[in-house]
Amino acid sequence: MLSPDQPELPWGHTDTETPQEPQEPVERGPASAEPVRVPALSREEKRRRRRATAKYRSAHATRERVRVVAFNVAFAELRKLLPTIPPDKKLSKIEILRLAICYISYLHHVLDV
Repeated sequence: MLSPDQPELPWGHTDTETPQEPQEPVERGPASAEPVRVPALSREEKRRRRRATAKYRSAHATRERVRVVAFNVAFAELRKLLPTIPPDKKLSKIEILRLAICYISYLHHVLDV
C-alpha cells in the first residue's frame, strides 16, 4: 500500500519500485566455473545475423524472383494495350511508361472534345 508521501506513478509503479532489467545471457567458460557475461544483441545485430543465414537468403531470393516476374508480367500487359508502329516493336520499360502517359493524355483529350 502507498503511503501519503509516495505518489503512484501513472504506469502502476511507485517511485521506490524499480522495473526488472532484462538480464544478459550467461555462458559458461570452457575451464572455469565462473559465468561469462555475453552482451545482449541489439535489434540491428539480430537482424544482421538472421539475414546472414542461407535459409533467409534463399527465401529472399525466391521472393525477389517472384516479384520481378510479376513486375515483368504487368509491363507486358500494359505494353499490349498501347498502340505502336510496328505493333510488335520491343520497348524498354521506361518507353512503355512514357508511351502510356502520352496515350492516357491523348485519350483524356479525346474525351474532353
